[in-house]
Amino acid sequence: MVGFAQDETGVDVELSGDRSIRAEHLVGCDGGRSLIRKAAGIDFPGLDPSTSWMIAEVEMDEEPQLGLRPEGGGIGPVNRAEGGGPFGVVLKERHLDHTSEPTLQDLREALIFAYGTDYGAHSPTRISRFTDMSRQAASYRKGRVLLVGDAAHVHPLQGGQGLNTGVQDAVNLGWKLAQVVAGTSPESLLDTYHAERHPVGARVLHNTMAQVALSTSDDRHQALRDTMAELLSMDEPRRHIAGMLSGLDIHYDLGEGHPLLGRRMPDLDLHTADGPTRVFALLHDARPVLLNFGEPGGFDISPWADRVRLVDARHDGVWQLPVLGEVTAPPAVLIRPDGHVAWAGDLTDPELPRALATWFGAATPAQTRQPSGITPVT
Repeated sequence: MVGFAQDETGVDVELSGDRSIRAEHLVGCDGGRSLIRKAAGIDFPGLDPSTSWMIAEVEMDEEPQLGLRPEGGGIGPVNRAEGGGPFGVVLKERHLDHTSEPTLQDLREALIFAYGTDYGAHSPTRISRFTDMSRQAASYRKGRVLLVGDAAHVHPLQGGQGLNTGVQDAVNLGWKLAQVVAGTSPESLLDTYHAERHPVGARVLHNTMAQVALSTSDDRHQALRDTMAELLSMDEPRRHIAGMLSGLDIHYDLGEGHPLLGRRMPDLDLHTADGPTRVFALLHDARPVLLNFGEPGGFDISPWADRVRLVDARHDGVWQLPVLGEVTAPPAVLIRPDGHVAWAGDLTDPELPRALATWFGAATPAQTRQPSGITPVT
């Protein structure tokens, strides 16, 4: 992409070779150095890098000490696979500024500096580096331009959260953008993408910065690591941190209501007229699901039948949410395509039609309604 210009109806994208295309929206998934973000004039505030790490997979002639190595400022060496294979290594580098890609010699020198030996390192499968730069786009949307993944946020690798966060960005945006493009929902639905995902990205930046501090190898930070290890020996702090790092504790602010509202729906075992299934299997078509655990026929789904699937089901057992634990099972739940609960309550609740209209478009009048080809499971 060379550049683009947007107006009220679309985006003109200039490509190399004097080519151009016009689209209704442009989504930047082009990484931390995103050209789309820069061309859109979206600020990318945050922290410059203070530390650089090498990450590598390499064969070693000598058997190294395995596991977390604070004196190396990282991880490793560790074996990637049981029974052999290259060793994985993450090492803090002595210098921050680099003008070229890391080499095997750079890795050997870093190993010697950290551990007093390079263990006879040879035949690297890969060597690269990363830093603790932490930046987040000021807005995930500017007009018809939207940002996803590393184009919207960059952060240290600690906790392995980058891929999960970027995929959840894409899933959150995907179904909303599809509804807007199809004319089912207004453009304003896209504003909920920034409202929901920007706080999630900010929290990832915050916890990865904390993990960088924990990796600092001096006596004060060792005391901090010892304190954290003591806390993580307790059930409640361990559940809290695990939920945060996995993203399973994400709670979108959708207002007051049942504890499920705005949270990820648990993947329950279900009994339906079509046989046993699981909640997430019902979401494979990326369509919203109204899951009814009460008597069938309590709600007329026909005004939304072209968009929302109604499933009558039964679940035997308790409902468990990450971090929160056991929650009271509601009579029915409305599940968005991204797996988060948009509404929970009784089918007679007047908020249900409002939630359906808010997230999945206005009710279709009977005289213009088109058959959807979707038959409710009863």
